[in-house]
Amino acid sequence: MQKSILVTGGSGQLASALAAQGNVKRAGRPGFDFERPDTIDAAFRAADPSFVVNAAAWTAVDAAETHEAEAERANNTGPAHLAALCHERGIPFIHISTDYVFSGDKGSPYVETDPVDPRSVYGRTKAEGEQAVLAAHPGSIILRTAWVYSPYNRNFVRTMVNAAAQRPVLRVVSDQIGNPTSADQLADVIFRIIARIEENGWKDEYAGIFHAVGEGATSWYELARTAIAAAARRGNPLPEIEPITTADWPTPARRPPDARLDCTRLKQVFGCAPGPWAPEVDRVVDEIMKQEQQG
Repeated sequence: MQKSILVTGGSGQLASALAAQGNVKRAGRPGFDFERPDTIDAAFRAADPSFVVNAAAWTAVDAAETHEAEAERANNTGPAHLAALCHERGIPFIHISTDYVFSGDKGSPYVETDPVDPRSVYGRTKAEGEQAVLAAHPGSIILRTAWVYSPYNRNFVRTMVNAAAQRPVLRVVSDQIGNPTSADQLADVIFRIIARIEENGWKDEYAGIFHAVGEGATSWYELARTAIAAAARRGNPLPEIEPITTADWPTPARRPPDARLDCTRLKQVFGCAPGPWAPEVDRVVDEIMKQEQQG
C-alpha cells in the first residue's frame, strides 16, 4: 500500500519544502484551520493519510502576546485534536515545535529532558501543545526546531537579502544565539524518519521529543552577515551591518538569548539530523536571488 502523507501548514516554509521533495497532500487555510475544528476532521478524512506532519502553527511571536486565545488553538488544542485523530487510526503523527519552549538561560545546548521554561505566550502555547499532543497520541514524534529559513515564503534570510538591496545600513541583534535551520534540510529529516518507520515498523523508541536544528550555532547578526555576503557575491549591494543588543530592539515577546539545541537523540534513534547551517544559507540565498531575478 502506497503511503499517503498529510502535511498541514498550507504554503508555509516547511510544508513547501516537504512538497518540493516528495509526494504529499497539503492542507491549509481556509480548508484547514485550527480555528474551526470541523475543518480538521474534514481534511483528515479527505486525505486518508498513513502519516501526518503538522507544520501548522501560530508563529507570529509578538502578535501572540495580544492574541493568546488564537495562539492557544493553533499551538495547543488544534494539534492535540489532530493527534487524537491519528491515534484513533493508529498512524504516526509528526509535530513541529520550537526552541522557544526554553528560557535560553541555561548557557549550553538544551537536551530533550531539560525542563521547559517559556518566557512568551508563543513559547508557552507551544510547550503546552507538546504535552497535549503526547497525551492525545503517546506515539507522536515531536521535532523541536529553530530559526527556520528557506527559499519559500517570508523568513529572516529572505528579509536580510531584500533589505540589503534597499538600505545602506542594517542594524541586527547580536546577543541572541541559536541554530539556523533550513526548511529543506528539516524536510529531508522528516522523510528519513518516515522511511525508517516504514523500513523497521513502529518502535517505542521513535515516540517522544527530539531536537532537529542546523548543525552549529550563531547569532542573528552573523546569520545576517552570512546571508548578505552570499547575496553580494551574486551581485547584491553590500551594506554596512551594525550589531546591536536585544535592548536596542525591544519587542513585545521575550526571545531566548541562547536557545541552542542538541540533536544527539535524533541522530541516535533515526540516524539523521539537519546539516551545517552556513553552506545551506549560501544555497538558499542562491535560490532567493534566482527568484528575485525572475520576478
